Amino acid sequence: MDLIGLLPQFGGLIWTLVAFVVALSVIVAIHEYGHYIVGRWCGIQADVFSIGFGPVIYSRMDRRGTRWQVAALPFGGYVKFAGDANAASGKDEMAMAAAAQDPEKLRHTMHGAPLWARSLTVAAGPAFNFAMSILVFGAIAISSGTPREPLTVGDLRPLPAEGITLQPGDEIRAIAGRALPGEGSDLSEVIEALPRAALLDYGVTRDGQEIEVTGPYLLPPLVGQLVPRSAAIAAGLAQGDVITAVEGEEIVAFEQLKERVEGSDGEPLALTVWRDGELLEFTLAPKVTDEPQADGSFARTLRIGIVGAMAFEPATEAPGLGTALSRGVESTWRIITGSFSGLKQMILGNISTCNLSGPVGIAQTSGAMASQGAQSFIYFIAVLSTAVGLLNLFPIPALDGGHLVFYAYEAVAGRPPSDRALRLLMSVGLALVLSLMIFALGNDLFCP
Repeated sequence: MDLIGLLPQFGGLIWTLVAFVVALSVIVAIHEYGHYIVGRWCGIQADVFSIGFGPVIYSRMDRRGTRWQVAALPFGGYVKFAGDANAASGKDEMAMAAAAQDPEKLRHTMHGAPLWARSLTVAAGPAFNFAMSILVFGAIAISSGTPREPLTVGDLRPLPAEGITLQPGDEIRAIAGRALPGEGSDLSEVIEALPRAALLDYGVTRDGQEIEVTGPYLLPPLVGQLVPRSAAIAAGLAQGDVITAVEGEEIVAFEQLKERVEGSDGEPLALTVWRDGELLEFTLAPKVTDEPQADGSFARTLRIGIVGAMAFEPATEAPGLGTALSRGVESTWRIITGSFSGLKQMILGNISTCNLSGPVGIAQTSGAMASQGAQSFIYFIAVLSTAVGLLNLFPIPALDGGHLVFYAYEAVAGRPPSDRALRLLMSVGLALVLSLMIFALGNDLFCP
């Protein structure tokens, strides 16, 4: 066995696991802190705040009597409130019987608190996940900025084309004789009409003067980002690569690459790739992908897992705080609606259930996003935080949504469900959650 040859794979596995644990721990900490802090504000005593399950690695007791701990299995976490028998908030009959002798002590338990206090405490976990996503997406919007109007060249990306005289700071008026649309307009029509040539004439404003320069095709076959668990990642493509030929046929536009992939029938494609001045050869087979559409439906198509980018980074300006937060809300809402749409289409059989990832798939995605830079990884954490918040709101016993259903029943009926009914429903809920996890893990292991 070639142990030296296994080192890169081992290093990649460690990187993936570290990225997964970091992402999950951040999301769990935010979720559980939501439960904890709102519970505290509502007068409910927290006995344990745990990141992870199993044997305790580190713990400390604070002045409020809460034990903060980190456990050995970093695949979740919990807050155990006074009166809880376990991490799933089952009732501790003996503790509750003892607390019943003292009304003030009973009020500080989870099961003895008023209905409004319990409801707010349970709902706070998912709410904090959504709030985190909104803030992260908003911060990324501020960090990335909004493309300046008119479209202005920021940094030129490395490209194989020679003879480029376009410079940073140039304000683009026209490309190949076609005027760019006004502020807020879509560039897609201009891109579609451009002649497919490596170099094009640009009309720009430079230092207050209108001049003609030579620039690259606006949307070249450039690897701007890599989609996790894709054919491109498996083949070894990297951000910044430029695909110069497919099956020996030269291409200059990202649309040409897309056309060749979609017309491949899933057969392997030979790609010639320019990377740091060198030409490399790669072979990869496009994968069938269920791609979301603007109307909420999904279209099945072939993809290799590359997100394109313009030939230059546009100059940007920071949006206002209100605009950034609005974009954060929009991004979070888009993930929520997209998740419901995808679930609906899976139930109807319109898309493959392989779109549901389990822990292995999430870990692979964590590692892939972390390898593409801090911003990509943080963005992924925000996406996953929304997904975790949404999943916890499903009306399944043992999840937050299940508890909220119990509280809704209590509000209507004037009394909580019986302890026997609760124990039965919690067992059913745990079985459903476990079944879902096994199904998702099966997807990770057996889906193509």
